Amino acid sequence: MIHDQIQGELWGQTVVVTGSGSGIGRAIALELALAGADVLIHTGVRRSAAQEVAEEVCQLGRQAEVMVADLSDVDTHERLVKQAWEWQQGVDAWLNIAGVDVLTGKRADATFDEKMERLWQVDLFATVRLSRLIGERMRQHSGKAGVHSILNMGWDQVRYGMGGDSGEMFAAIKGGVMAFTRSLAKSLAPEVRVNCLAPGWIQTAWGEQASEYWQKRAKSEALMGRWGTPQDVAQVARFLVSPAASFITGQVLEINGGFKNE
Repeated sequence: MIHDQIQGELWGQTVVVTGSGSGIGRAIALELALAGADVLIHTGVRRSAAQEVAEEVCQLGRQAEVMVADLSDVDTHERLVKQAWEWQQGVDAWLNIAGVDVLTGKRADATFDEKMERLWQVDLFATVRLSRLIGERMRQHSGKAGVHSILNMGWDQVRYGMGGDSGEMFAAIKGGVMAFTRSLAKSLAPEVRVNCLAPGWIQTAWGEQASEYWQKRAKSEALMGRWGTPQDVAQVARFLVSPAASFITGQVLEINGGFKNE
């Protein structure tokens, strides 16, 4: 079904969602389109997957553009921001959702150091550089405080800690993202709002194939007694980039069903 008259709270806005070819990024891109936004879909390598998401956005009656850029290559950052800005002569919201999968696929067997390097390049350093680049453009073109926004991706258990290689890696990287978010919010205020999502156990590709131990753990550590879904995260993202959140900046919002810190 094609929706021709979606006029939600983001009607007429242009948003960029990095890493939106699948998982949480895809869910966010579609949710923002439902709210009325035109969406630039970014992917690191999988153009075909991103193109499918773009087609879904168009079926919702909104415009979509696909851009492929390997965020581990710093030379792509300025090009991505420039082309995204020029697509619709501005960007209202930029969401840094792209992240490296080091738990499944070809990188699952990489060494700790190799995984850490990739996470640093994409999850942290690219988030910092892209946020600073787009944030400066937003501030220069802002006509009203709080209209533009940047949304980053953290992790809820940075606050609590998790043992093991994965816990150590993600705590270091996502902790950096969360701390950077708070500082950038002060740098760009009041023209640009900067916030951070901190999801808990969200059932993406890794969660779907996780062992029985992790299935039980994910459910037992949430007060709500279930896995979170990409849609749970997407709905919070929609709120945080909307006018309804115009007085919210510098915040890290946990989306974890209530973490049982026992």
